[in-house]
Amino acid sequence: MTAIVKQLPEAGFFKNLADHRQPKAEPPTPALIPIGRTSFLNGVKSGKYPKPVKLGERTTAWRVEDIRALIGKLGGAA
Repeated sequence: MTAIVKQLPEAGFFKNLADHRQPKAEPPTPALIPIGRTSFLNGVKSGKYPKPVKLGERTTAWRVEDIRALIGKLGGAA
């Protein structure tokens, strides 16, 4: 996971955090946090994971700074 963290920008937003099914036409994108989407969203609801930011009516993302902090808290190198 350290290699993925090094590829994250210092600031900005990230959309694909948890594993979720994608249409077959799209190439698979690896999840940054290795848990299912529903489990991740339940963790957001309970306060275990950071809350997302609404960027538009149908676009939700997480701050890269919050994700780096989460990975550091979970034991990875942020």
